[in-house]
Amino acid sequence: MRTMFRRWGWLYLGLAVGLAGCTSLWQGSGMSGARQGVSSSLVDYLYPKGEKPPMQDQALPHLKLPLNVGLAFVPSSNPRGLSAESKNRLLNEVKQAFTDRDFIGHIEVIPETYLASGHGFETIDQVARLYSLDVMALVSYDQVSYSEDTTASLLYWTIIGAYLIKGSQNDVQTFVDTAVFDVPTHKLLFRAPGVDRFENTSTLVKSGEALREAREAGFQRAMQDMTGNLQKSLDEFVVRVKDEKVVQVSYRNGGGGGGSLDPWLLVMITLAGLIRRRWWRSLALCLGRDSV
Repeated sequence: MRTMFRRWGWLYLGLAVGLAGCTSLWQGSGMSGARQGVSSSLVDYLYPKGEKPPMQDQALPHLKLPLNVGLAFVPSSNPRGLSAESKNRLLNEVKQAFTDRDFIGHIEVIPETYLASGHGFETIDQVARLYSLDVMALVSYDQVSYSEDTTASLLYWTIIGAYLIKGSQNDVQTFVDTAVFDVPTHKLLFRAPGVDRFENTSTLVKSGEALREAREAGFQRAMQDMTGNLQKSLDEFVVRVKDEKVVQVSYRNGGGGGGSLDPWLLVMITLAGLIRRRWWRSLALCLGRDSV
């Protein structure tokens, strides 16, 4: 009987150890402690096949206000990355954070398929002409997820344990970066990063779903962090434009800067003149005069 106990004991122990490392197998990676990553590289997209950036002239970018801005993710060849719907939703959230800027006329969220049709600034220029863009903001990313089994996963050898015991842990680290370029000169105006680290635990049965949720949450938090940093970088850029003259600025239709009056200022002056004239006319009538 002792021999039988030992035989079955070793069998159960082997089964428990085998099942304890099955989180990654359940998720489809085939190994315990699986590391997965998705990324899109701005440098590889703009300069494919190891191309070197061309020498840029010293001409300052000329920004015409209000700006028309394009916002897009840098294409990724990894099918495990964010879905097109998720990317569109995240970019629209970034867009909403900048709609109240007076010097931004319009922000257009560009579908990734438009950029995926080619590479380099030639494709950027084509998209910019299509949408009449002055500036392009490109979002690149790098996300790494790591899944492993905790000691609690030893209970996965029971059916109930696979459904109830949270013995699988996911660790997701996400980095996003937005680079803002002047379209005509291809010069980088400013950039802003965003980072996040997200962890969760799950049962064996829910491990795949939990990992997907962790990835989505990682991108969501990283994009929120990036949006806040982008606001700060934009404010700093505005100060540099005023103090360091890093770009030339003019207004469309002859309004604003360059010695021209802002159209709204002209409207205010006209209204003030009309109000003043009406006030003097009322005063003249009170004094019994026919005219002013």
